[in-house]
Amino acid sequence: MKKHLTKKVATVVVLTVLSLSLSAQTEGKKVKIFASSAKETAMLTEQEGIVFNQDVETENLLINIYPEFKYQQVIGFGGAFTETSAYNFSLLSPGLQQQLTEAFFGKSGIGLNFCRTHIHSSDFSLNQYTYVQDGDTELKTFNIERDRKYILPMIRAARKANPELWLFASPWSPPAWMKDNKSMIKGGRLLPEYYSAWANYFALYLKEYKKENIDFFAVSIQNEPKAIQTWESCVWTGREEGEFAAKFLRPALDENGFGTTNIIVWDHNKERVMERAREAMSVPGAEKAIWGMGFHWYSGDHFDNLRMAHELYPNKPLIATEFCIGTEINRDSQWGEVEQYANEMIRNFNNFMAASVDWNMIVDSKGGPYHDRDTGVKAPVYVDENNKEFTLGPLYYTIGHFSKFIRRDAVRIGCSTYNDAVKVTAFRNPDGEIVVVVLNTTEKDVTPKIRLNDCTAEFKMPAQSLQTLIIPADNK
Repeated sequence: MKKHLTKKVATVVVLTVLSLSLSAQTEGKKVKIFASSAKETAMLTEQEGIVFNQDVETENLLINIYPEFKYQQVIGFGGAFTETSAYNFSLLSPGLQQQLTEAFFGKSGIGLNFCRTHIHSSDFSLNQYTYVQDGDTELKTFNIERDRKYILPMIRAARKANPELWLFASPWSPPAWMKDNKSMIKGGRLLPEYYSAWANYFALYLKEYKKENIDFFAVSIQNEPKAIQTWESCVWTGREEGEFAAKFLRPALDENGFGTTNIIVWDHNKERVMERAREAMSVPGAEKAIWGMGFHWYSGDHFDNLRMAHELYPNKPLIATEFCIGTEINRDSQWGEVEQYANEMIRNFNNFMAASVDWNMIVDSKGGPYHDRDTGVKAPVYVDENNKEFTLGPLYYTIGHFSKFIRRDAVRIGCSTYNDAVKVTAFRNPDGEIVVVVLNTTEKDVTPKIRLNDCTAEFKMPAQSLQTLIIPADNK
C-alpha cells in the first residue's frame, strides 16, 4: 500500500510540474485576432491583439483549448475550376487575372490549396460536351481540346501562384451512348458493358492533363450518384460504386501509371455518407481501392452522419467536395451567407472533415453562366461581365478565416465552448501555432476568454461575428 501511494504522489507531482511548465510557456503570449461581423463592412481585418495571463479562477464565458487531444489531419481548402469559373476568369485583363489568382491562391491571399474540376461538362459548363465522339468504344478520338480554352489556363495561373495546389476531378455523367437512357441528363445508368471503357476514360483524362504538367491527387467516381437532374447526372448504387472502384477504376489507374491517384466515393449529401460508404466498401477489394468519402450539404446538417462514417472507417478521409448557396445575389442577406458557411465548416471539422471545397470559385452578376438550370448560385468572387472587373464577395472572406491560417497537415485539437450558439473549432499547425475559429451566432456583444494551460486572454466578440485567433507556437 505504501509503495502504491508513493507512486501516486509521484505521478501527481509530475503532472503538477508539467502543468506549471505549460502555464509558464503560455503566459505572456500575444494572440493575433482577425475579425468579421454583421456590423462592419470590412471583413477579415486584424484587430488589437490580446495577451495570456495566468488564471485558474475564471469559470464563465470560457472557450477552452486542449492541444493534447488530437484528431484528423487537414488536407486543405478550395473551390472548383468549373468552366463557368474559368470563363469568367478569362474575361479579366492579364493584370486583373494575376491579382485574382494571388487573392485566391497566394500567400497574401487566402491560400487555397485543394481544388476540384469536372471531367467533361457539368451543370456549370457553357454547354454540354464530352472528350470523345459518339460510339467510340476504344476511345481513339479522346482529346481535351475543350478544356484548353478556359479551364487549363486558369489552373496554370493558380498553380503558378501556389505550387502546392492539389486537384481532384469528378464526372457528372458518362457520354450518352454509354448509358441506358442514351442521355447525359435526367439520371440514367452506366451500362455494365461500358464499365471498362469508362474506367479507361478516367485514365486518359489523367494522361492528357499530365501532358500539360498537371497531376491529380484524386478522382471521385460520380458527382451526386443518387440525383436525377435536368443537367448532367448518372445514378449509381453504393455497391455499383464499390464494384467499379475495385474491379475497373483502380486497375485502370494502376495500369496507366496513376497508382497514387486516390478514389473518392459517394460525393453527395451528408444524410447517407456513412451508409453509402458501408455499402460501397462491402464489395470485396473495394475498401482497399477506395481512399475516402466525399459529401455535399444540400440535404441538411447531418453532422452526426460524418462522425459515424469516421467511426466506421477512421482511416478514410471525409472531404466536403461541394457546397454553395443558390438563388441570385442578394446584397441584403450577406451576413446570413457568412454565418451559414462558417457554421458548416466549423461543425464539419468538428465531425472529422479533412478538407473543405466550395463549388464555383467565380460567377457573373447572375450567378452563372450555366446551362440546363433555372437559377445561378453564389460564389466567393463575382465578375462584372460588362465592365470586366471582379469583386471579392463575403464568402471569399469567410473561407479565408479558415484557409488563410490553417495549414495543410494541421491537426484538429480539442476545444469546448460555453454556449452552443458560439461555434468553435481549433487546430495546431505543423509549426506548433494554434488557430482557433469562433462564430458568434447570437445578437449579443460579449467578452469571453480563451483558455489554454491555465492561462486566459479576454477578447471582444461582437454580436453576429466571425473571428480567427492565432496563438504563436511555444518557441515564438
